[in-house]
Amino acid sequence: MTDATRCLLLAVEIFGWYSNAVSRWENYQKCNVSPDSIINRACHNATYGQPVHSTHPHLISPDEVLAGISLKEVKHRRQAFLHALRDYAALQNGAATNHIVIIPSANKKYMSHKIPYVFRQNTDFLYLSGCQEPDSVLVLEVDANSNCRNTLFVRPKDKTAEMWDGPRTGVQFAPDVYGVEESFDINLLKDYLTKYGIAKPNALYWYDEKASDLANVSKIIRDVTNNQTKSPIELIQSLRLIKSESECVLMRKTCEIASKAINKTLENSFPGISEHEIYANVDYYTRINGANFLAYPPVVAGGSNATIIHYINNNQIVKGGDLILMDAGCEYHGYTSDITRTWPVDGKFSEPHRVLYEVLLQVQRELLDCLQFQGGETLDQLFDTMCSKIGKYLQEIKLIPSSLSALELSRAAYKFCPHHVSHYLGMDVHDTPLISRNIRLCPGMVCTVEPGIYIPTHKSDIPREFRGVGLRIEDDVLIKPGKEIEILTKECVKDTTLVENL
Repeated sequence: MTDATRCLLLAVEIFGWYSNAVSRWENYQKCNVSPDSIINRACHNATYGQPVHSTHPHLISPDEVLAGISLKEVKHRRQAFLHALRDYAALQNGAATNHIVIIPSANKKYMSHKIPYVFRQNTDFLYLSGCQEPDSVLVLEVDANSNCRNTLFVRPKDKTAEMWDGPRTGVQFAPDVYGVEESFDINLLKDYLTKYGIAKPNALYWYDEKASDLANVSKIIRDVTNNQTKSPIELIQSLRLIKSESECVLMRKTCEIASKAINKTLENSFPGISEHEIYANVDYYTRINGANFLAYPPVVAGGSNATIIHYINNNQIVKGGDLILMDAGCEYHGYTSDITRTWPVDGKFSEPHRVLYEVLLQVQRELLDCLQFQGGETLDQLFDTMCSKIGKYLQEIKLIPSSLSALELSRAAYKFCPHHVSHYLGMDVHDTPLISRNIRLCPGMVCTVEPGIYIPTHKSDIPREFRGVGLRIEDDVLIKPGKEIEILTKECVKDTTLVENL
């Protein structure tokens, strides 16, 4: 059988005519129909499990596998990861060996019988595969000679399932779409791993069952490896921590969309508005400007609700004279923003609220200024600096006694802001959580800067006019070379006068 015949049979299989493929080939020969015309027709009618350039040219450029991310970049990520893993293991074990890494996708999750939540991919899997489909597995291999191999296991084409849940890329198209050497039916994963183990009995297996949604895959790994696996997640996250230029472009966009949406939401708030309506507004303004969805359930807290740090009920009416604290961000093609703003619902800060807000704004500005410098070279250092500065300024307005030592002052300040001042940001809101916040900040990292002041209504040692108030100001920051920073959320208003003008 010639190569042209094989290609034609593949095209025929795509059309669902496989059982009669050979006889149809003879008919095409008799009719003088060229193989190229049939193959082109097959590709034109092909369906995929995610946007590609041929189906979504408004989202995906010809060289991209994800919006804004080229296939070349994803292939480079895989190679960089395998080389890093090989080098790390060689340092640990003292010798080069064979490695196989199994990275599962997410699965669909359901709110009730047959009613799924919006699917969100496992970000470690997405980062290395570019694949947005559930129930898939990426297998990466590197041998003692540094030869790398990438294999993707995906759901096969299934007309009935696709009628209900949408198209699948399938085994045939996966190598071209995702840039892997080979792809197989997900049901062949166990056979593949078993054969690999026989061929390379001394290989190290890398898999993290705790990070997996796919129970069937976890069982396969346990059976094949006898539970002898290492977790690759921290190594993957160490690569994800430093953003490429393409990722920085996406981070700028998600922050721009969220900033403008929060400004618009702030502008359209008024006494008597419900927290729910504010939530609906920010959701609307992010989506209408290109976001896929909100990055997390937002905090929309009026009045004393803002003293509950993770308040997400969002079901109260905001009364005149109250402050609104809103913590919201959006996801734009896999990258997230995370912003908090606090503003007076009736457009004018009361004097006690203005005092606290100006204190917090000053603290946040000074924290931004010291990023990458003394007191801000790591996120943990930045937290210590925040406690010191909040304590100092609250002493000045007499909410903290002036007689405290430096350590006592920081402890007193922590009671007013009992959360960390920063976390890494990227594909996830609390991105790369396995990476320590005590490492030096480097160009390409993105982090938040989010000091807060929270004074519960029952805090009787504080003057009454300051009680029942919660404030937080949060921006997203890209660390740049030369000890510079780029405030990605700079368009979101926070200056007192600008807030009141809006």
